[in-house]
Amino acid sequence: MADRISENLQDKISARLRFYQDIGIDLFYRNRTASAASSQLDLPASQSETINSVSIAVVAEYSETVETLIVAEPSVEESPVLEDTVPRTPRKPLLPAAPALQVPAPPKVVLSAPKSGLFDATSKISGDSLLKIRDDIGDCTRCKLHKARNKIVFADGNPKAKLVFVGEGPGRDEDMQGLPFVGRAGKLLTQMIEAMGLQRQDVYICNVVKCRPPENRLPEPDEIKTCSPFLLRQLDAVDPQVIVALGACAAQTLLQTTRGISHFRGQWQEFGGRKLMATYHPAYLLRNPPAKADVWKDLQMVMVELGLEVKRGAKSTSAGKPS
Repeated sequence: MADRISENLQDKISARLRFYQDIGIDLFYRNRTASAASSQLDLPASQSETINSVSIAVVAEYSETVETLIVAEPSVEESPVLEDTVPRTPRKPLLPAAPALQVPAPPKVVLSAPKSGLFDATSKISGDSLLKIRDDIGDCTRCKLHKARNKIVFADGNPKAKLVFVGEGPGRDEDMQGLPFVGRAGKLLTQMIEAMGLQRQDVYICNVVKCRPPENRLPEPDEIKTCSPFLLRQLDAVDPQVIVALGACAAQTLLQTTRGISHFRGQWQEFGGRKLMATYHPAYLLRNPPAKADVWKDLQMVMVELGLEVKRGAKSTSAGKPS
């Protein structure tokens, strides 16, 4: 290495030292041999303290490449001194504004039509009629329900009705009279029908099973399987526009599901190309009067489908007062 550093190189080192002073890191390069470096570089007295920051050993070892190293501007990422002495303020990420909370509406449950099971038990009979169906039932002994019955309860109402109500089975009063829905629950159903602007003789009323289950229990699966084909023939013969299934037994039988009626009550379902509305049984309403409001909403949907007048804001006073 030459005894003296070239004037050009001295100027570059002086500029670099001023740069280190400006950014406050000149003390990092302080060296014991700083005085020798200062005299060797022959810098002005005003810069003598600044040159103290340069290591003479570094200048001696890298004399051939010092020009290249000094010309390049130091990057912030390559300087550990800056990272230690100049703290960075982290930037907070810009997050999009949270959308307004929306409560999703309850999902609509539409049950698919069954492809097998109950519907394979019967098929349309050419020229079938309600009279022929009743004759085919005869004095039925096909299931154990016949052992305790008094009368077979076939149906009641208009054989060409646009609206059919389907219940689960006869009760004590029905078993005695041979007509569906004539007890306390039947009187409430009549009030519901009248609240719709109809009369009992305008609709068709029937049940899943035709004989009274003992102690008014629910019909058992084998009893439903035996008797329900006659119900399907009845529905085909009447050919209504809308079917209202009263209670879980009727709804589950027609829709071939085990889901509770509360899952699809008040929602239109499809049965044999016809619209079906499942709602609570009148006997349930006698035990749970607050549920009458839900049933009235269901019946209003039926009224709209049938083209009956629905007075907005009106309530079914008769259906709300069981006798």
